[in-house]
Amino acid sequence: MTEKVTSYFSHEIIIDAPAGAVLDYVSNPNSWPEWIAASHEMDSPDRPLEEGDTFIEQWQTRTGPAQLKWKVTKREHPYVWKCETSTPFTGPILITYTVVSLDDGRSLYTRIVSNPDRPKSITEAANKAMNEEAAISLANIKANVEARQAQQ
Repeated sequence: MTEKVTSYFSHEIIIDAPAGAVLDYVSNPNSWPEWIAASHEMDSPDRPLEEGDTFIEQWQTRTGPAQLKWKVTKREHPYVWKCETSTPFTGPILITYTVVSLDDGRSLYTRIVSNPDRPKSITEAANKAMNEEAAISLANIKANVEARQAQQ
């Protein structure tokens, strides 16, 4: 019997915008291709999704395309949003977005991606790539949300 492993990635960034604006942006899957390099196409309503909503993501991996069928498992606006999917090569994927309102009007956004039951460990190279991609994604979220706020 093969032992399953857990992977866990947590990254955060401060965004000059209210918590609601941050959560609304990241919880609308149609925004994901704007900030996640692996996310190419969405079949989703163009709005922040609520608990129970589902969507499909066309995702690009090292070995080729994959289709992810996501389900939103929690939304507590403006502070928490969770969704989940599963693939044969990663097992379950659980995503949690949290937003904390800071005293100065900015927000602390945290993106957590975990795989609680992976079929195999993540390689050192894949771990490095995940962290690099997360840093780029968070910088893109920050830039996009702040630009939208400046337009309002």
